[in-house]
Amino acid sequence: MPNTTPLPVAIIGAGPIGLAAATHLHARGEAFVILEAGNAVGVSLRAWAHVQVFSPWRYLIDDAARALLASTQWSAPDPEGYPTGGEIVSAYLEPLAATGPIQAALRLNTRVTSVSRKGYDKLKSAGREDAPFALQIESAGKESVLLARAVIDASGTWSSPNPLGASGTPAPGERAAHARILYGIPDATGFDRARYAGKRVLVVGSGHSAFNAVLALIQLAEAVPATQVAWAVRRSEAGQMFGGGADDQLSARGELGDRVRSLVARGGLTLLTGFRIERIERADALEVVADDGRRIVVDEIVAATGFRPNLEMLRELRLNLDDRNEAPAALAPLIDPNLHSCGSVPPHGWAELKHEAEPGFYIAGMKSYGRAPTFLMLTGYEQVRSIVAAIAGDMQAALDTRLVLPETGVCSGPAGGCCEVDPVAGATAAQTEACGCDTGCCATSAAKPGLITLASIPVLEMARPETARCC
Repeated sequence: MPNTTPLPVAIIGAGPIGLAAATHLHARGEAFVILEAGNAVGVSLRAWAHVQVFSPWRYLIDDAARALLASTQWSAPDPEGYPTGGEIVSAYLEPLAATGPIQAALRLNTRVTSVSRKGYDKLKSAGREDAPFALQIESAGKESVLLARAVIDASGTWSSPNPLGASGTPAPGERAAHARILYGIPDATGFDRARYAGKRVLVVGSGHSAFNAVLALIQLAEAVPATQVAWAVRRSEAGQMFGGGADDQLSARGELGDRVRSLVARGGLTLLTGFRIERIERADALEVVADDGRRIVVDEIVAATGFRPNLEMLRELRLNLDDRNEAPAALAPLIDPNLHSCGSVPPHGWAELKHEAEPGFYIAGMKSYGRAPTFLMLTGYEQVRSIVAAIAGDMQAALDTRLVLPETGVCSGPAGGCCEVDPVAGATAAQTEACGCDTGCCATSAAKPGLITLASIPVLEMARPETARCC
C-alpha cells in the first residue's frame, strides 16, 4: 500500500526566523522538519552573545512563538528590556526549542548541502512543479536525501561575511592574513581581550557591527593604553553613517550612533574615510594599502563589512534573484541601499518572496535581504507568517501583510544626495537643503597618500552628545 502521509515542510536553519516559521506551521497543523547545521539553536547569535541589541524584547519575539511558549512554564522577559545575543538564545530560543512540537521536529548537526527537485535538474521543465523538493543532507558522517513539499531557507548569512577587498572579492593578501582578521564583532573586553590588548587594531566597516566593535576596542584602550584603534570606511564622508540620533524610533540604535559620532568628533580614534582596501601586505605586522596609496600598519583587523547570502546549495533551483543585491527580485528594490536608507520597509511576504518558476520554495529572514543591511527580526517574523499562510492555502492571510518598522530617523534619496556624494563632485546647496542639513555638511577633505600613524587613544567619557540629522 503506498505511503499517503503528506511530505513535511523543510525549514533550513534554527535561528529566530526558522523557529518562528516552525511555530506558525505548528499552529496551522502542518508537518515540518527543522534542519540545523550547528549543534544548538541560535548558532549565529551565540557568535555575538556578548553584544547588546538595539531592539527591545517586544520586537524580538514572534507572536506564534509567544503563544506556544505561553502554554509552558516560560517567563516572558521585560518587553522594554534590551537583551544581548546570548540572552536572546537563553531566554527565548532555547525555551522555544524545548517545547514538544519544536523539539520533535528539530534535527541538529544536520547540514543541507543542496536543494533540488526530485528527479529534475535545473534544465528539465515538464512536470517540474509536481515533483517534491529533494534536500541532500549530511549528518553524523552520512549523506541522505529528505523529500519535502515546500522549503523555507532561513539559514541566514552569518557564515558568509563580505571580504575586505573594496571590489567585492578578497583583497590580495587577505586570505594569507586570515589568522589576524576577525569577521564579526570581537568580545574585546572579555573573551578576546588578550588578542587585542596592547595591539594596533583596524576596524573596517560603517554599520552597527562596526560601531559596536569600535566602542568595545576603545573601552579596552582605556584599560590598556598601549592599545591603538583605527577605523576605516569606504564612504568619502561620514555623513549619515551615524544614523538619526534622537529621531530614531529605536532609541538604543540612535544612541549607539551618537556615541560613535561623539567619539570621532572628540578625536577618540583615527578615522579613515574613503579608504578602499586594495591589498594587504604581511610581514611582522599587516600593512593595509588603500587604492589611493594610503597605507596603515596594524597587528589585527576586525572586518565588520556586512554579509552576503551563500547560494551554492540552491544552484539547481530556478530562482528569481536580483542580479546585484541577490535578494528576491520583487523585494530587492524595496531594500536597495543605493535607492534609499529609510528605516521603513513596505509590508511584504509571500507575494514578494515567492519564485514563479519554483513554487513552494522561499528564502526568508536575513538571507532574503541578499547583500542589503538593516534587517530586523520583526521583518522576518512577518515574512514567515505570510509564507506559512500561503503554504497552508490561506491566501487571504498570506496577502494581508502588515509590517510597521521603527524608523531610523535618516532617509537619504538616491545616491548623490546629501552626504552621499562623490568627494570630487562636492554637494550643491540644493542637495544639502533638501536633506535638512547645514550647508557645508558634505564638505570634503582630500586624502593624502602615505603611511598613517595611529595616535594614542585618550581616555574618553562616553556621554551622549547633541544630535544632528546629517553631520
